Amino acid sequence: MDLARTEVARVRSAARLGFMALPVAFFGLFFAYPVVAIVQRGLRVDGAWQFGRIGEVLVDPGIRQVLWFTAWQALASTALTLLIALPGAYVFARFEFPGKQVLRAVVTVPFVLPTVVVGTAFLAVLGRGGLLDELWGVRLDTTVWAILLAHVFFNYAVVVRTVGGLWAQLDPRQEEAARMLGASRLTAWRTVTLPALGPAVAAAALMVFLFTFTSFGVVQILGGPTFSTLEVEVYRQTTEIFDLTTAAVLTLVQFAAVATILAVHAWTVRRRESALRLVDAAGTARRPRGAGQWALLAGVLISIVLLLVLPLGVLVQRSLKAPDFGYYRELTSSDGGVFLVPPIDAIGNSLSYAAVATLVAVLIGGLAAAALTRRDAGRLVRGFDALLMLPLGVSAVTVGFGFLIALDEPPLDLRSSWLLVPLAQALVGVPFVVRTMLPVLRAVDARMREAATVLGASPWRVWREVDLPLVRRALLVAAGFAFAVSLGEFGATVFIARADNPTLPVAVAKLLSRPGDLNYGQAMALSTILMVVCATALLLLEKVVVVDRTGEF
Repeated sequence: MDLARTEVARVRSAARLGFMALPVAFFGLFFAYPVVAIVQRGLRVDGAWQFGRIGEVLVDPGIRQVLWFTAWQALASTALTLLIALPGAYVFARFEFPGKQVLRAVVTVPFVLPTVVVGTAFLAVLGRGGLLDELWGVRLDTTVWAILLAHVFFNYAVVVRTVGGLWAQLDPRQEEAARMLGASRLTAWRTVTLPALGPAVAAAALMVFLFTFTSFGVVQILGGPTFSTLEVEVYRQTTEIFDLTTAAVLTLVQFAAVATILAVHAWTVRRRESALRLVDAAGTARRPRGAGQWALLAGVLISIVLLLVLPLGVLVQRSLKAPDFGYYRELTSSDGGVFLVPPIDAIGNSLSYAAVATLVAVLIGGLAAAALTRRDAGRLVRGFDALLMLPLGVSAVTVGFGFLIALDEPPLDLRSSWLLVPLAQALVGVPFVVRTMLPVLRAVDARMREAATVLGASPWRVWREVDLPLVRRALLVAAGFAFAVSLGEFGATVFIARADNPTLPVAVAKLLSRPGDLNYGQAMALSTILMVVCATALLLLEKVVVVDRTGEF
């Protein structure tokens, strides 16, 4: 028996290394290599390293203001998101009410929307000629409040899914027992529920901070010339000022910050997984009782309508402002000179690119998740897990420009190839595939794999006949998330998408950058189309499986 277990362990270790090989090669070639190439190009001028410029860049008052605003707005966005979304997490976890499943999908739609669409939606509410401007003559675009509210809109689902998924698994009888022993409702919640929720709240907060720290599309559209994050400044230094040295320094600063955030996130996730093994996962949702609970439910529903539904509704309304679907009909014409092709072509381009990116992301992410299945893996595998998350935090602008710099010589001369776009999109999709599939893979009884291995099955056959039937639904969910995320990728695509093959986010940003009601209306129409495609994909996922059973993204 000991010999059999030793052989099983040896085979599983070899299989893990085999599963890691392709993802490591993919990330090394299409992530690490372009990033290193662009940083090297910026810090090495005429064969000499310009390390002295690092200090000069960091003490520049303008750059220090960018660093301060990046950190400040990320902290403020995180705090505001938690304040608004935690009551929603409680409502979805503990209350049962009509339309709950549909509302859960509606809440998640903003998270998978491209940041360009989010910025456009809030521009339709807060900007010039927007809803507030028409009703009360108030404009909030190019203010920090527009950015903060857009970040809450974008990240609301992160808190609801992550914290609410765990909250639904906590046995309410523990808190009830504390109250029977004389504790007040607040004391029982503070001493029993809050410690159990702590790791999930911390993980959600860190994810929101990560997304807002690296915010690009939202700040680019709503911030105007007044506000700039690290990501926006890297783009500006690269495309407008052509100062690659400053861009490289800022990329290194962002990389260091993101690496620290991900290290803390990994630690909180490990704590969270330990906590989840101790709780009762039975269903705990019930109809609200009493005036207080009904008032809480009503308050959450009102906040969802005002903060999440209203911007999307105004976006659709603005796209229909021209009579006879005029803005949509104009998408079939290229007479305006903004594009080399009719803007409507961006729809087919985006769908094609996203489909290829999804296939790549599912392949790479599935292999990576299989390699990370065991929780007791060593440092090498844990480091591999951190590597998979880096594309979510490292400047997409840097990755996109790095593609142009690094992948321009044989045998990897891909600068003029259409493959550049789906490869860049797949980098962003892989982390979502891993985070969706990994909890399900870890729930598979290891003894089933061991039995198949002892009977002579190869690692690939074990995966095909043991794991795949059990994780098929998670695989479909992962593919859906990868598709939606790829569809909306903007930071890298804006560099590498060809002028005659624009994607939807690139087309929207280009239309918004030009004056005129026609360009604005077409941007609203394209954003609405992109929103509908993303929402449709998400609603199909809700039909496949209830995603928040894992409590993970």
